[in-house]
Amino acid sequence: MAPPQKSDEEVAAEFTSYYLQRATKEFAEDLDKVRAADDFKNDALQMLVSALQQGTVLFSPEEQRRIVMASNHPAPKF
Repeated sequence: MAPPQKSDEEVAAEFTSYYLQRATKEFAEDLDKVRAADDFKNDALQMLVSALQQGTVLFSPEEQRRIVMASNHPAPKF
């Protein structure tokens, strides 16, 4: 029996979470430098997260669905 299909909203939410996890991991050193800057304020954190989220618009709904489904079913390790 096939698992139930996820709604577009569920896929978009999962993709955004996945994308932010990957982006923060990939740019960890750069993000640490930004956060350590003298002029970085706590209210800038939300703006930084929002800026990172903007990258999700580069992916079509079909690409987001494919990526979410692939990330939920990782390749087997040998």
